[in-house]
Amino acid sequence: MKFNTKTIHGKQQPDLAYGAVMPPIYQTSTYAQSTPGEHKGYEYSRSKNPTRDALENAFASIENGEFGLAFGSGLAAIDAVLKLLKSGDEVICTNDLYGGTYRLFTSVFKNFGITFHFVNMDNPDAIEAYINDDTKLIWVETPTNPMLNIIDIEATAAIAKKHNILLAVDNTFATPYLQQPLDLGADIVMHSVTKYIGGHSDLVMGALIVKEKLLAERLYFIQNASGAICGPQDAFLALRGIKTLHVRMQRHCENGKAIALYLASHPKVENVYWPGFESHPNHEIAKKQMKDFGGMISFTTKGNDYNKSIKLIENLKIFTLAESLGGVESLAGHPASMTHASIPKEEREKTGVVDSLIRLSVGIEDEEDLINDLKQALG
Repeated sequence: MKFNTKTIHGKQQPDLAYGAVMPPIYQTSTYAQSTPGEHKGYEYSRSKNPTRDALENAFASIENGEFGLAFGSGLAAIDAVLKLLKSGDEVICTNDLYGGTYRLFTSVFKNFGITFHFVNMDNPDAIEAYINDDTKLIWVETPTNPMLNIIDIEATAAIAKKHNILLAVDNTFATPYLQQPLDLGADIVMHSVTKYIGGHSDLVMGALIVKEKLLAERLYFIQNASGAICGPQDAFLALRGIKTLHVRMQRHCENGKAIALYLASHPKVENVYWPGFESHPNHEIAKKQMKDFGGMISFTTKGNDYNKSIKLIENLKIFTLAESLGGVESLAGHPASMTHASIPKEEREKTGVVDSLIRLSVGIEDEEDLINDLKQALG
C-alpha cells in the first residue's frame, strides 16, 4: 500500500464481532473468561484492549514498523524508552530539545544515575566524541523543537549501529507522512500523538513504533508494568485522526511554505527558521529524508525585545496563543516563557531560543487569512 491508503486501511480490518467498519470503543476494564486463563485474547485493559490494539496496528503500518505501542502521553512514551536503561548508562541527545523531554531527562532520570550529553547534531560526526562503553541510547528530534534544525537520521543510524547503540527518533514534527525513521535505520520512533497524528487538539497520547521483536517485547513489558496506557476513547479519536493525516499534512505544508516566505520578506522580522529554505544549514538533508518541509515555523523579530514579542502574539486573532501544535487550527507560542520555560535561560539561548522567538504551528485555514493575521499583528 502507498502511504495515503495505509492511513485508512493499513493493518486495519472490520471488527470481528459485528463487522463494524470503524473500530468500536471497547469501554471496559475487564473481560469474561470461560475458565481461569481461557479467554478471547483479552483479560484486563491495562494489558490489552481491542480499540488500543487497532490503534497500535495503525501506528505500525504508517511508520513501516512491525509493532506499535500507545501511551497516555508523549512523555509517557519517552519514559518507557528510558526504562530500557539502568543506572550508569549514558544517553546522547539533541541539544535543541523539547522542554518536557529535557525536564524528564535532567530532573527525573538523571536522579537514577543516567548521564545525558546534549550535543549539537547538525553534523552527526560530533556524536562519536561522546560515545563510550556506557553509551546505550542516542535520542534525536528532527526537525527539532523549536529551532527546526535537521539531523541526518541515516548518518546517525550508521554511527549507532557501528557502536551497537539504540537510536530513537522523535518524529512528532515531521509525522510519518514526511519521513519514516525506521526505514532510515532508527530502532525506535516516538510520536506525541497529541499533535499531528491526532490532529484536532482533542486528545493527549504518545506512541512508540519498532521493527525488532525482542525490543518490542521489552517495551510491551514496560508499558504493561508501568501502566501509562491511553484509554479506548482517546484510541478511537487517534484512529480517526490517522485517517486524514495525509490530506491534513499536505495542507499544513502548503500553508507553512506561504507563511515562511511571507515572514522572510517582512521588514520587522530578523530570522525565520524553516527547513524549506535553501539557506537552512541542513536543507539538503531535509530534502533527502523528508517528503516536504512541514507546517512548523519559528521566527524572531528585530531588536529581540521580550515584551514586544509577547504583545505580537497577544494581537493575533486567527492564530491562537496556546501550548501544543499540529492541530487543524493555527497556533502561536512563545517558547522562552511556555514550552521551554523549564530550560535555563543561558542554556536555551545557546540553541537560539531567545526572548523574541515565536513558534507557529500553521494550520489548514485559508492561506490569505493567516498572512493577513500576521500582517496586522506585526504592524
